[in-house]
Amino acid sequence: MSGLDYTRACFVKSASRLSDLPPDSGVEVAFAGRSNAGKSTAINTITGRKGLARTSKTPGRTQLINTFELVPDGPRLMDLPGYGFAKVPERVKQQWAGLLDGYFRNRQSLRGLVLMMDVRRPLTDFDQQMLAWCSDAGLPCHVLLTKADKLSRGAGGGALQKTRAALAKLPGEFSAQLFSGLKRTGVEEARQKLDEWLDPRDAPEFSDGGA
Repeated sequence: MSGLDYTRACFVKSASRLSDLPPDSGVEVAFAGRSNAGKSTAINTITGRKGLARTSKTPGRTQLINTFELVPDGPRLMDLPGYGFAKVPERVKQQWAGLLDGYFRNRQSLRGLVLMMDVRRPLTDFDQQMLAWCSDAGLPCHVLLTKADKLSRGAGGGALQKTRAALAKLPGEFSAQLFSGLKRTGVEEARQKLDEWLDPRDAPEFSDGGA
């Protein structure tokens, strides 16, 4: 069972710039994923809070970094902008890319990235870019192969094996699991990974905001 109570997660703020993020102290884990990969659904399922992260059928709805705290001034979950085929201007996509790159490289309290991939279409070019960012920044990454209920057990297992084999070739710390928000498959496994990363004893010394 998980050691942290994720059901207590509460929205704190949204930020369009690194300087608008909460102070870079304590510990946090980020969530990212290609548009419509099920990122918001995964956050809501892991926290047991149906409406915590907004879901939408419109790709690219999340255009800001949204911060959720498990307890006041405690461990944070960071909901990053969706990426991929979002119907937004190119300049906005470039702004997002710059924001995420700076976040991965400079955020001292960031302990790991949970990366959502649709189990039916994993390891897209956009996913590969996120994985490369993690490698470059020395950031651990845990992949959730979402919508696992859409595949048979055998097909899901095959997709997981293929994804793990691809991750094993990358420099850095990578892991993967199957996940389904609908069936609640893999929720405890995901929470245990978060517990590992959100240990407050690993927290860095306080520093000024995310600028």
